[in-house]
Amino acid sequence: MINHSCPEWYLDAKLGLMVSWGAFSVPAWAEPIGELGTVDDWNYWFTHNPYAEWYRNTIRIEGSPAKQFHIQNFKDCAYDDLLDMWKAESFNPDEWAKLFAYSGAQYIVPLSKHHDGITLWDAPGTGTRNTVYRGPKMDIMQKIADAVRKAGVRFGVYYSGGLDWEVTKNLPPHSDNDATSVSANRPVDAAYSFYAYHHVKDLIDRYKPDVLWNDIEWPDFSKREGKYSLDSLFEYYYQQVPYGVVNDRWGADQHRDYKTSEYQLMTENEDLGAWENCRGIGLSFGYNAVESETHSLSPEGAIKYLLDIVSRGGNLLLNVGPTASGEIPEIQAKVLRGLGDWMALYSDAVYGTRRHDGLSASDSPWVRWAKKGKTTFAYIDGEGALEFDAPETQLWEGDAEIVGGGALEVKRNKEKISLAIAPRKVAGPAVIAFNNQR
Repeated sequence: MINHSCPEWYLDAKLGLMVSWGAFSVPAWAEPIGELGTVDDWNYWFTHNPYAEWYRNTIRIEGSPAKQFHIQNFKDCAYDDLLDMWKAESFNPDEWAKLFAYSGAQYIVPLSKHHDGITLWDAPGTGTRNTVYRGPKMDIMQKIADAVRKAGVRFGVYYSGGLDWEVTKNLPPHSDNDATSVSANRPVDAAYSFYAYHHVKDLIDRYKPDVLWNDIEWPDFSKREGKYSLDSLFEYYYQQVPYGVVNDRWGADQHRDYKTSEYQLMTENEDLGAWENCRGIGLSFGYNAVESETHSLSPEGAIKYLLDIVSRGGNLLLNVGPTASGEIPEIQAKVLRGLGDWMALYSDAVYGTRRHDGLSASDSPWVRWAKKGKTTFAYIDGEGALEFDAPETQLWEGDAEIVGGGALEVKRNKEKISLAIAPRKVAGPAVIAFNNQR
């Protein structure tokens, strides 16, 4: 058994960014049908998959609109030809890192290998099927790692251990039945276990990532004891990165430092322990040129989404999907700048906070709560005179201030409090600090 608990830095961080960039960024196409967890029919979901990074799988499904799009736009082009079309000619890792740091993100988790099996470094056993030898012709992981660390942000890695469509030439996953489910079509044998093990060990050796973020699951062969077991990999990781963290997508009953949810799926993991919700700014992780602002979080919506998660004790891992050329699409950059503008004023009321179990969230007016030491924070989206529940046993209103704006008069009427919020300088909720809580 692994003896390691989630470090304080991760619990304090609250906001991270995932970066989904790959050969799939060349077609940049998917149907924006909705958020994961809102479509009950899995066959429909996979056939009309809104995740652009699943492009290779979706174009293998007969009758899928993605397959039709591919034929019309790329004719008989094989998926790996997209790797050669991916030039990353505008990629500027320092500019990325500057924007990421400004957003308030405390850790960055780029894809090192997604389900298509293409690696963004010269991973062992991949031959030339990686970004060092083809396409961008660079070690993308190293460039991002160097840039974000120089900007003062932690660096992690995403790795798809559970799926590799180059290794497993089975039917494309397109339903939840046994034959065509994701679970039935993942590689589980010894050969792939060794392959994946050495990939992740190489990532550890080269980049010393603060986060190991595996996806789907880990090959079954490595779940047993032995030299190439998952436990031995974790032990090695913690020897190299004592304050590193690993997520929960390695398989049932495997070690984890925190749990994950995704959009509106697996929300049962959003409990009292350490947890993280991941989602795109829009409906996809990989860049999807079909998406517009109607499919995406607004800057204010992203702030409220973050604060709702913070108030419930979690972290948000918000995804950025660059274009094939290496630019951050303006719809996404606008959200990151909006987060940064708000965090520039209120980050101290976010970082290092913990959930407040004694106070309840409200949607009318919109109020969320968190605490740090003897201070209770209220995140309030509203202006003018407001009244909301705050039991006297849970909140003392006698020493309140608007964060960044001075003292605030708060009146109590039994179990409710009332106050007035002036117009804000930036988009997003106001923050009230109730100090010296008993």
